[in-house]
Amino acid sequence: MLPADRLLAFAAMSLLLIVVPGPSVLFVIGRALAHGRRAALTTVVGNTLGACVLVAAVALGVGAVVERSVLAFTALKLAGAAYLVYLGVTAWRRRGSLRGAFAGDAPAHSGPRTLWDGFAVGVANPKTIVFFAAVLPQFTDPAEGRVPLQMLLLGLVFNVIALTCDSAWGLVASAARQWFARSPRRLAAVGGAGGLAMIGLGVTVAVTGRKD
Repeated sequence: MLPADRLLAFAAMSLLLIVVPGPSVLFVIGRALAHGRRAALTTVVGNTLGACVLVAAVALGVGAVVERSVLAFTALKLAGAAYLVYLGVTAWRRRGSLRGAFAGDAPAHSGPRTLWDGFAVGVANPKTIVFFAAVLPQFTDPAEGRVPLQMLLLGLVFNVIALTCDSAWGLVASAARQWFARSPRRLAAVGGAGGLAMIGLGVTVAVTGRKD
């Protein structure tokens, strides 16, 4: 078992990383504004599941391979960026449908599809990949043994903090959505802005990060 002080130090570092909005947080906010609280929280769950996969990959040694391989890291990063751009273009094209969703005459956003979108963004988040691969192993204690289990425990701490913070972002953004709902023009604007934000986020993810 890891010492309490080591767990607390890791929790503090995780909090510093999580509170700074990255791809997952911005995606949750965009979904909250476009589709409301349920979609935002479902996206958060998807993001967390994606992060859990990353933790398991690091614990099994896959994360170190991705972190050291320029090709693997770049491929994963570009795949996530391309998916964000695709979702942004889709949101932009469907920005006028938000009014119908509020009126109840449009189909609700699919829960499984929203969960999958959140998972895809979470598992391809470059910031989380680098953090888990480069930082998480430093907080393990080989003398205690069972290093993979230690990594899983640290990953659980990270994901609990991320789930809490990201949910707060989603709830705040979905509350602001009600103000936009009072005007069709505002509603169309927020739908378009959310789409453009996701496109910009995808481009940012694609052009930033490692270049070695």
